[in-house]
Amino acid sequence: MLIGAMFIYGSVGIFRRYIPVTSGLLSLIRGILGALFLLVLIKLTKRELIPRTDIKTKLLLVVSGAFIGFNWILLFESYNYTSVPTATLCYYLEPSIVMLVSPLLFKEKLGLKKGLCAAASFVGMVLVSGIAETGLPSASEIKGILLGIGAALLYSAVVILNKKLGDTEPFSRTFIQLCSAAVVVFPYVLTAEDITKLPCDARSLILTAVLGIVHTGIAYALYFGAIGGLRTQTTAIFSYVDPITAVVLSFVILHERLSLPAFVGAVIMLASAIISVVGDEKSED
Repeated sequence: MLIGAMFIYGSVGIFRRYIPVTSGLLSLIRGILGALFLLVLIKLTKRELIPRTDIKTKLLLVVSGAFIGFNWILLFESYNYTSVPTATLCYYLEPSIVMLVSPLLFKEKLGLKKGLCAAASFVGMVLVSGIAETGLPSASEIKGILLGIGAALLYSAVVILNKKLGDTEPFSRTFIQLCSAAVVVFPYVLTAEDITKLPCDARSLILTAVLGIVHTGIAYALYFGAIGGLRTQTTAIFSYVDPITAVVLSFVILHERLSLPAFVGAVIMLASAIISVVGDEKSED
């Protein structure tokens, strides 16, 4: 189930390339369709729709959902300005960002291994950006990279907020977050984007529906259905099926390829992220 979810997530960038819709509108549709799918799933499995938690936890759910919505917008925009592999790898700076801020927010020790891994991931990011090979990339490429990093920062905030949510039921938690994402993105779409020219061709409608239902509703259901029975270390390691899938699919379908330095940078980023979580749970076994 976990690997299936990661394969699905890894194809998000490919679908985005073939859907001629603004990033805000696409994020809104994704939130609505994903929430509707989870609503049906929650009703069929007779789970709680609204988690029984205090006001503070509910507020954190709403705020994290808002971050998810704008995280989607930045990630979708990143795909418009740079290649799918570059955008995805920028997005996967998130584990290193969380590692660096955790000592400040949660009083966790960073440790030499995690510190070195975080530093290595940023070195890998420099190689992926192409600066080491050709100098400063084009303005469009820089914008795509910055948007990808911005998406990583927002997703880091979501991960950090989720740490504060405790044992909230995952399906109802995600339902609230997706609803919040849609509600927050809606006024942005109305005020900042031109939605008068919506594509109504069959291919765009089908791909958008798949992105909302499969890449959001089903993928979230698979992910949360899997992680309850898996160790955190296992979940973290297999999450890197996502960027690997994105790189392979973008090469096969979009004919986008990484240069040798960028490929080395990608390997450094992925390896450092995996090494950083290896052995973390020995004390829990």
